[in-house]
Amino acid sequence: MANTPHGGILKDLIARDLPIHQQLLQESSTIQSIVLTERQLCDLELIISGGFSPLEGFLNQKDYNSVVDDLRLANGTLWSIPINLDVSQEDIDRISLKPDQRVALRDPRNDNPIAILTVQDIYRPDKVKEAVQVFGDDDLAHPAVKYLHQSVKEFYVGGNVQAIQAPVHYDYVAYRNTPAEIRAYFQKLNWTRVVAFQTRNPMHRAHRELTVRAARSRQANVLINPVVGLTKPGDIDHFTRVRVYEAIIRRYPTGMAALSLLPLAMRMAGPREALWHAIIRKNHGNTHFIIGRDHAGPGKNSAGKDFYGPYDAQYLVEKYKDEIDIEVVPFQQVTYLPDSDEYVPSDEVPAGAKTLDISGTELRRRLRTGAHIPEWFSYPEVVALLRESHPPRSKQGFTVFLTGYHASKKEHIARALQVSLNQQGGRSISLLLGETIRGKLSSELGFSKRERDININRLGFVSAELTKAGAGVIVAPIAPYEDARKQARQEVEKSGGFFLVHVATPLEQCIAWDRDGVYERAKKGEITGFTGIDDPYEAPKNPELVVDPSTESVAQIVRRIVLLLDQQGYFGDV
Repeated sequence: MANTPHGGILKDLIARDLPIHQQLLQESSTIQSIVLTERQLCDLELIISGGFSPLEGFLNQKDYNSVVDDLRLANGTLWSIPINLDVSQEDIDRISLKPDQRVALRDPRNDNPIAILTVQDIYRPDKVKEAVQVFGDDDLAHPAVKYLHQSVKEFYVGGNVQAIQAPVHYDYVAYRNTPAEIRAYFQKLNWTRVVAFQTRNPMHRAHRELTVRAARSRQANVLINPVVGLTKPGDIDHFTRVRVYEAIIRRYPTGMAALSLLPLAMRMAGPREALWHAIIRKNHGNTHFIIGRDHAGPGKNSAGKDFYGPYDAQYLVEKYKDEIDIEVVPFQQVTYLPDSDEYVPSDEVPAGAKTLDISGTELRRRLRTGAHIPEWFSYPEVVALLRESHPPRSKQGFTVFLTGYHASKKEHIARALQVSLNQQGGRSISLLLGETIRGKLSSELGFSKRERDININRLGFVSAELTKAGAGVIVAPIAPYEDARKQARQEVEKSGGFFLVHVATPLEQCIAWDRDGVYERAKKGEITGFTGIDDPYEAPKNPELVVDPSTESVAQIVRRIVLLLDQQGYFGDV
């Protein structure tokens, strides 16, 4: 039979509250609402399905403090990650939020009411303490610490919830199973011993081999249980990953493995996260759980060192294994032996045997450049899916972002660059000049810092969408502020390349080239907030290229930009 839920009872709130569904639905239309963030929605989905058993809502202050300090709820039950509903002072004031109030929690995608929260308390957390205790450091290089300080609001609301309905999903519905559903599946197939495999990455031959070995050594079946909620920034999208899992599941012995998706918002909390993952898999009925090297680790801290030791996660879960009653299966690093065409654990490699491995970095390089990925590393159908979603740079879009003073000749460079790139062929080239964006997208905006930032934000969004579609984009705003340019970069780099070119024409030369006399009008006070006169221009700190049209021709500058793109693989020989 499937493993006992954590705490002894599966807290399936959807089933529990089904008899009063209509009553709750009606009530949700008459009370105040909170629209959830994406992470809050992931958390709530697992609360109401029972995936977070024994939780029945968001942690109150007593439970929160206990989890942060001692990895336990206030009643002593083991729980390692705080699950919080964060709100702002504005949220509190808007709906007059207070204890004992009932509030509808709504899906941000379609405004559906998901649950009703009965507020128990409202409290201000110590975020620095939370970062240090839960993530081991208050270093913004940790994605969850950065999220905690920059995205999580200043207050937490504690209280239990009543479930109205599960969030609606339109993708891979057949693989989205609640704990009750996957338990029923195990029972139907008479799976009494199940090894869960956690992943947020595509799977290759080595992953298949290690999970098969783990299952056979435990006389168990395998549940491939990937995370499809929020993962680490920069991870491969879940659409691509699920297509990979669908392909690789067919490579398992018949009847050995199944695929089920987990709508979890990861925190990348290393050891604490591994313990959390084990509890969640126990709630889904699994009896064994594979914990890998540096499980749920976010990588390097700001000093260049790993946040967690390679086996810290295994040590912590092993410490509590009797209490959570799920067997830890250490992730065995396997390596390929070309002479025998097999994968074996690294500690079983015969002396002097030839071995082959491809690192994650090397795999990304091969995908980026279109280089060969051998079949011994990954199955052809998996490679094809990855190449489809992650084409080489010669097929990717990019944005060239030209920034500089008014009359710096950045527009001349942009127009000439468009012509040159059109000559290269292979992709459409879009030109977005500052005046075009101002006229078409931002005509209502003025020139305060806030309004300029909004303008660049819009420009970044449009550039990112064109880049995602595989186009080459050339933009040429003044963009005087470093933070706004940085945000544009972050938006575009989700989909392709971003090249910041500082058109560093000296201000005196720009004034000399200004045929419209705008600088003179600004000097006389007829125009206020003018960049270079009474408003600052923050020179880029780390541009890909610095050019100066006062000392080199536009043709030379265009050639330098094209060569830069060519060196990065976006074009062939020029």
